[in-house]
Amino acid sequence: METENWLDRTEKLISQENVAKLKNSTIALFGLGGVGSYVLEVLARSGIQNLIIIDKDVIDITNINRQLLATHSTIGKSKVDVAKERILDINPNCNVTAIKEFVSKENIENMLVGIKIDYIVDAIDTVSSKLGIIEYAYNNHIKIISCMGTGNKLDASKFEITDINKTSVCPLAKVIRKELRNLNIPKLKVLYSNEEPINQKSSTPASISFVPSVAGLLIAGEVIRDLIV
Repeated sequence: METENWLDRTEKLISQENVAKLKNSTIALFGLGGVGSYVLEVLARSGIQNLIIIDKDVIDITNINRQLLATHSTIGKSKVDVAKERILDINPNCNVTAIKEFVSKENIENMLVGIKIDYIVDAIDTVSSKLGIIEYAYNNHIKIISCMGTGNKLDASKFEITDINKTSVCPLAKVIRKELRNLNIPKLKVLYSNEEPINQKSSTPASISFVPSVAGLLIAGEVIRDLIV
């Protein structure tokens, strides 16, 4: 499909050479929820030509308050299917691999076998799955950024990208720090919030549209900048 240069303004900012770098990059994104859906939007609109998206879930009505892919018309549909359709509507030339699986330490290698990956984005919530992704990236010398908790937060200005060992406050980051020490993984780039979690009684984290979305935009921006350095 022939298109005009829709990345013209991006080229003006980062140069044609760097746009070509992004085009030739391959990124694996785990999780298409409140954070991951916004990561994906930026990657697609930045001209990343090769995207691997992994998420087993279908869209639920409770996702509408914060997830980019969730609308009343997409309820009940697979997140990766909706995401792939959206990506190709943004960039018809993008190579999208959609994987409808729950990632684990045991199956991640089979998901990515034979694929040269330039960057991994971990935007999922399950600790065991996060550790599997992080360990895979570390063992295969792949750049990775991992999202810590964004639930029970109200101030998006409190997000920070740093090493896992410099995090505080975030309960998820505390767990990950401990587990990475057990795995002898010395460092990990993460996005976390230093805002004290807002107390709430439900076991399901509370959320609002403008917090996980900002986390996703910040993560994607970090990935883009890393790729064009």
